[in-house]
Amino acid sequence: MKDIVAKQGLSDKFHIESSATHTDEIWNGVGSPVYPPARAKLREHGIGTEENELGVSGKRARLTTRADYDKFDFIIGMDSANIRDLNRIFGGDPDKKIYKMLDFTDRNGDVADPWYTGNFDATWRDCSDGCHGLFRHIIVDVKYSDILSDSDEYPNDDGLESNDGLERHDGLIHDDFPRG
Repeated sequence: MKDIVAKQGLSDKFHIESSATHTDEIWNGVGSPVYPPARAKLREHGIGTEENELGVSGKRARLTTRADYDKFDFIIGMDSANIRDLNRIFGGDPDKKIYKMLDFTDRNGDVADPWYTGNFDATWRDCSDGCHGLFRHIIVDVKYSDILSDSDEYPNDDGLESNDGLERHDGLIHDDFPRG
C-alpha cells in the first residue's frame, strides 16, 4: 500500500502501518523482522530496495492495540481469524472500520497465507489486488476528496474534456495509478 501511495505522490496524505493480532511474531518484547521469503517477494516487485525502501529493512512486528482503532480510518485483516481477533481487541467495530483485504477485490475469502501454502505469488496477488482496490475505494470516496485533492502532485486539468472517461475531482484523476 505504501508503494501505491508513493507512486501517486500522496505519501504525505496517508499513514499506513501493519501490526499483528497475536504475539507469535513478538519475542521478549521485540518483533520479528519481515520474513525473508516475503522480503524477497517485495524486492522482486521493486519494494524494499535501495531505490524504494519504504521502511522494509527496519520493519518489526508490533501488536495491534485498542488505541489503533481511533488512530485509523481503515483496519484491514488478511483473513477471517484476523477479523475475529480485531473485533476482540477493539471490543467490536462500531464505526465500521474493519475489512478483509479481499473485500476490496472482486473475490471473496481470505488472503492466501504463505506460512501454510508456501505460495508467495498467490499472497502477492491477493495483497496487491486488495491494496489497489482499497486505494480506488479511498480516492473515489468524497469523504477523502478534499484531503487528497489539495496535493501539489495533481494540478487542475481544466483543459481536459469532461467526457474523456475519467472521473475527476479538483484535478485528481481517479484510477490512473499503476498496477504493481
